[in-house]
Amino acid sequence: MPVRRPGPRRPDPRSPGPTATGAGPVLRRLSDYAWRLLAVAVAAYLVLTVLGRFHLITLAGFLALVITSVVRPLVDLADRVVPRPLAVLIGLATAILVPAGLLALIGETVANDVDRLSRDFQGGLDRLEKALEGAPLHLAPETFDDLQRKVADFVSEHRSTLISTALSGAGRLVEVGTGAALAVFMSVFFLHSGDRMWRWTAAQFPAAAGEHLDRGGQVAWRTFAGYTRGIFVVAATNAVMVGIALYFLGVPLALPLTVLEFFASFVPLVGSPIAMLVASVVALAARGPVIAVVVLLLIVVIGQIEGHLLHPLVMSRAVSLHPVVVAVSVLAGSIAAGVIGAVVAVPLVSVLWAVHADRRGPARGPAPGTATSVPSGPPVAPGR
Repeated sequence: MPVRRPGPRRPDPRSPGPTATGAGPVLRRLSDYAWRLLAVAVAAYLVLTVLGRFHLITLAGFLALVITSVVRPLVDLADRVVPRPLAVLIGLATAILVPAGLLALIGETVANDVDRLSRDFQGGLDRLEKALEGAPLHLAPETFDDLQRKVADFVSEHRSTLISTALSGAGRLVEVGTGAALAVFMSVFFLHSGDRMWRWTAAQFPAAAGEHLDRGGQVAWRTFAGYTRGIFVVAATNAVMVGIALYFLGVPLALPLTVLEFFASFVPLVGSPIAMLVASVVALAARGPVIAVVVLLLIVVIGQIEGHLLHPLVMSRAVSLHPVVVAVSVLAGSIAAGVIGAVVAVPLVSVLWAVHADRRGPARGPAPGTATSVPSGPPVAPGR
């Protein structure tokens, strides 16, 4: 009896083929991530749109948090001997009077030396023009006369535009004053009863969600406060070094340039070099090219001190982002919102990463040197 050999099995049309078996789960997982990322992107866009629509309130709130984080240690210290409202008043008065007195001193210094400064600048420009006319450039004297004529023609042709821009700037000053007043008003309540305000906010959510929100808020506040206080220390140290160097080099406007260095240091990586470039231009016009080169060398020296000494000692307990992350954050913030975006970008990224690292837990923490390190200690709320 002949044996019947089995023929090749026909594929079952109901069973998936090898391609579908391998690609199906991958595509499903990618699609799951894709729609979740899309939902997160849409939510982030809507939040940013709302914040941008009410940008004055947003900036006032951010400034109020900065004031609270800086003034709170002084308020807590005064609270040991005086009632809390009086301690808040002492802290805010100090925070307002110190910058106001510094600005008044700068204005008085510039007003007293304006004649001497104008002569120094004019003499410096004449020396610079003669140096450019000599070796190795040998520029023709007509070049500078033509440049001055073009500048004068540009100013005369665009006078109306310049005037409207100046008037617009005056309107901006009123808006800035309004935002500053709102920030001070908000910081009063943050300093006085910030913890009660936060507990009330967390209590509006279900118990589990409120607990997660409370923990995330405390981590975010510790990171933000640590970053803000640390950057103030770094900026003040940079400003002191720059001020001492400019004073001994005999560069005019040393005090205003020191203040410029202080505020420019709040923009990581690029703020301090830009301020020093301005100082080098002043030194070039008033003291000559040698002093200007020395001021340019200060950019490298201060950058090395800031990167290898100040940041590891002052900032490492609050935030330790990789320089690439800092650079990308500053660039993205400046593209999105100009100078304000560049200032806000790094603390925002630091807070988000700190909350993310806390949610992952210590066992799955970030790699050293590339993540945010949350300082140990009791949780701190934005006020008592």
